[in-house]
Amino acid sequence: MLGLGGTFSYMACASCGSLQLIDVPKDLSAYYPNTYYSFSSLQYSTFFRRAFKKLRMNAFLNSGWPFFSPPFGDWLLKLNPSFHQRIADVGCGSGQLLYEMSISGFTDLHGFDPFLPETKKISSGLTLWKSDIASSGLCFDLIMMHHSFEHMDNPRRVLQDAFGALAPGGILLVRCPVTDALLWREKGPLWVQLDAPRHLHIPSTNGFQVAAKEIGFSIREIIFDSTGFQFWGTGLYERGEILDRSKIKIHFTAQELAAWEEKAKRYNQSGEGDQACFYCQKPKI
Repeated sequence: MLGLGGTFSYMACASCGSLQLIDVPKDLSAYYPNTYYSFSSLQYSTFFRRAFKKLRMNAFLNSGWPFFSPPFGDWLLKLNPSFHQRIADVGCGSGQLLYEMSISGFTDLHGFDPFLPETKKISSGLTLWKSDIASSGLCFDLIMMHHSFEHMDNPRRVLQDAFGALAPGGILLVRCPVTDALLWREKGPLWVQLDAPRHLHIPSTNGFQVAAKEIGFSIREIIFDSTGFQFWGTGLYERGEILDRSKIKIHFTAQELAAWEEKAKRYNQSGEGDQACFYCQKPKI
């Protein structure tokens, strides 16, 4: 991604195919510079945009029509939470997703990220915590991890902490890259989602299910949601480029990009996409 170089060794589970970084660098800060996307500042909306987004969210959750879909519509519609459920985002970065949910009508939102500058109450219904979820003492109806799970060490403990912080019947949503990816088998170290050494581990769908079930979760559903990013990101690496979006139009045509989005849909349907959504549920009793 950043062009820093280096060699990083992963081990693959002989049983399930999950990957884990063998030797984690003692200092990962060089791989998370201030320009890293999750460190971007929270972008606030104007009064009129807030009003529009609230109307759009109500229309979307009531109708499910794609016309009303916010950028995070697919998994949100699948979860269909009420506006007053207590919801956490673990590894929330700047908290932009929670902010968008807040101005769209959700009233009890909490973001957790140890790399936040400070704990901050953004509004009456949104707090960003400079801590982990286990130390919060709060209980949640829904816990989300959007491409943060693979950055955390000790994935089993992460799942255990989420299980402990969920109310009975609560849902854990984990979205992350998976080694089921056909592109991983084809391209190996050039696969853009490998992202060494930031991704400390990448599960297979089978490996994730085994770990989650051992902790006590039931897996309600697994949905592949990969995009054309896997192809153009890997393509940039094949050309010796860093992950620079400004280079996309230099190397690839609009037709190639559109074809890759369609190809990603086919990969998702066949279970060979390079990222997936895991919908996990804690028992109700």
